[in-house]
Amino acid sequence: MKITDEKIDALAHLSRLSFEGTEKDNIRQDLENILAMCEKLKEVDTAGVEPLIYMSESHTVLRSDDVIQDISKADALKNAPKSDSDFFRVPKVIEQND
Repeated sequence: MKITDEKIDALAHLSRLSFEGTEKDNIRQDLENILAMCEKLKEVDTAGVEPLIYMSESHTVLRSDDVIQDISKADALKNAPKSDSDFFRVPKVIEQND
């Protein structure tokens, strides 16, 4: 698969990045190498191979999920710089530039 400038620009827009000049050429080469590796992996015969569920034989031991009310809403909101009835008020951190 050939990676075009339009494809790089679309991916850059989705990831909120920008590539110019040699950066764009380097990204194109990296993406082509990744796709070539994926094509190479398609050649591997996986017939009869069980899917891998865990990377090791050990399993995660989980604690019980018990709900415990340690602090009331009023106490939690008491130390907040800004609050609105039952919610914390925070400044907007993401702006859309379309």
